[in-house]
Amino acid sequence: WTLQPPRRRPRRRRWSGSGRACACTTTRRSTRPGAAPRGSTRCSCSTRGTSARTRPRPPRAPRAPGSRASASSSRASATWTPASAASAHASSSCAPATTSRTPSAQPSRTYWNIGKLCFESDTEPYALARDKRVTDFAAASGIEVFSPVSHTLFDPAEIIEKFLFSSANLKNGGRPPLTYQSFVATAGEPPKPVMEKYSELPPIGDTGGYELLPVPKLEELGYGDLSQEYIPPFRGGETEALKRMRESLQDKEWVAKFEKPKGDPSAFLKPATTVLSPYLKFGCLSARYFYHCIQDVYRSTKTHTKPPVSLAGQLLWRDFFYTVSFGTPNFHQMEGNKICKQIPWRENGELFVAWRDGRTGYPWIDAIMIQLRKWGWMHHLARHSVACFLTRGDLYIHWEQGRDVFERLLIDSDWAINNGNWLWLSCSSFFYQYHRIYSPISFGKKYDPNGDYIRHFIPVLKDMPKEYIYEPWTAPLSVQEKARCIVGKDYPKPVVDHEAASKECRKRMEEAYASNRLGGNPVKGNSSNSSRRKFSDGGQDVPDSSMSKQPRKRS
Repeated sequence: WTLQPPRRRPRRRRWSGSGRACACTTTRRSTRPGAAPRGSTRCSCSTRGTSARTRPRPPRAPRAPGSRASASSSRASATWTPASAASAHASSSCAPATTSRTPSAQPSRTYWNIGKLCFESDTEPYALARDKRVTDFAAASGIEVFSPVSHTLFDPAEIIEKFLFSSANLKNGGRPPLTYQSFVATAGEPPKPVMEKYSELPPIGDTGGYELLPVPKLEELGYGDLSQEYIPPFRGGETEALKRMRESLQDKEWVAKFEKPKGDPSAFLKPATTVLSPYLKFGCLSARYFYHCIQDVYRSTKTHTKPPVSLAGQLLWRDFFYTVSFGTPNFHQMEGNKICKQIPWRENGELFVAWRDGRTGYPWIDAIMIQLRKWGWMHHLARHSVACFLTRGDLYIHWEQGRDVFERLLIDSDWAINNGNWLWLSCSSFFYQYHRIYSPISFGKKYDPNGDYIRHFIPVLKDMPKEYIYEPWTAPLSVQEKARCIVGKDYPKPVVDHEAASKECRKRMEEAYASNRLGGNPVKGNSSNSSRRKFSDGGQDVPDSSMSKQPRKRS
């Protein structure tokens, strides 16, 4: 059932003796809705001055079969909900009452006793539109709405307003802070979390016979047949979030020396980070509480790292993207996004599907995508590798397509952070050194020379010697046969030659940047929407021959 009133109203009938009155009036007989009863004066309650068109009508009492208005009464009661009934009476200063046409009819009741609606503020565009509809309906029904900002360290609207009137914004064109440093300078110190003493909610009142349902189980949602390897190894809930946070903060030396760029993306048995992002995303852990717990650890140590690389700095990164996304129209796309470089990304369904499914022929890239599909999570440097490979590094495919894959598979997928990172890693915004590319070979080898990460997520390569684990196509045929993994049969060949593809990507990025500097717009209607339709229909584009050359086999 829904809070919204029914769109189709029952056929209007002439009211003759069953009008709506207030308990504070004395009446000899009822009149039409909205008119003062005879022998009484109009009351000063919230129903004064309203009409039947704007004031919801309470449910009528059941009628005996064959009565004159039984058909219309049944239609009206079929569309009435407890929520709308409660909304109609929640703010009235005097109890509404109904008069019946027959002495045997029972008076209607008010369900749920709704007088105040509380929900957490959400800055995503779809949520803002949804919450506005709910707030407008609640206001029209006399229900008080309380929607605090508690999902982030700061209120994005307050940060933007503060930044707009600061001297640092004179050159920013009235936009939100677009650099991490300007955001931190504007934000200041986050407020402390609320006290841990909880108040009790009042009784919900008469439920009108509606059953209060428990939280559905995974089997009821269609996830009962998943194998164990496709279930994330991270248990959800607030209890688990607090436990994981306390275990991480117990190692004070690790917290004090934490530097995000120095993490190990290949560490999967014991991740190199806190893995608290899913709990922050779902509200299982308060960002403010986590931030101030980190500050408590800092105060107990002599020295500690500073933002943006510190552990507390990661929470500030989160709020930075929330603030920029809140103040930037069309933040989630290239078209109409003023802070996004207009780059003519190409469409190539075959290469995109290979990247999405972990079949690029580059074990480091494929292992990351397989971990994403099985666990719903991977280290942030691993995300950097596959995002760069898809966009400006090798395949030159639109970042919006990769964003959609992450949004669907990541358990910590957050609209603001996901879009912000893809804008960053594709060099479309925030970061513009497009010549710096993550190698799909040497980057992973730096952290895991033996290839244990690859062997775990790609079992077909588990017996490949470490000399060839990152480049199995360079292994002699005898080595491949001994490892029981023939490239091109058991494991795919590389979809592109990294050296040639990255060189071509740099050239295209340079041309796109030059066009943007000159004020041109090289993109006309170039969007990933058409690609999404092709992928959903099973269609694929013809690969670009200039970027699909096979890598040279080493001697």
